[in-house]
Amino acid sequence: MRKALIGLGVLLVVIGAVWTAQGLGYLQGSFMTGDRTWTTIGVLCIAGGLALAIHSARRK
Repeated sequence: MRKALIGLGVLLVVIGAVWTAQGLGYLQGSFMTGDRTWTTIGVLCIAGGLALAIHSARRK
């Protein structure tokens, strides 16, 4: 279960990074491109993913 939660955390970080890049306009070709809302959602997703992965890694 611990490995699954760490994997989910890493997945959230990757998805959040993509959404942040799209929101900032670095990745083109999506309705999310240039929309600052997706930047905020992406940053929150990264923070949540990091918190989940770190918490899960520290559990015994």
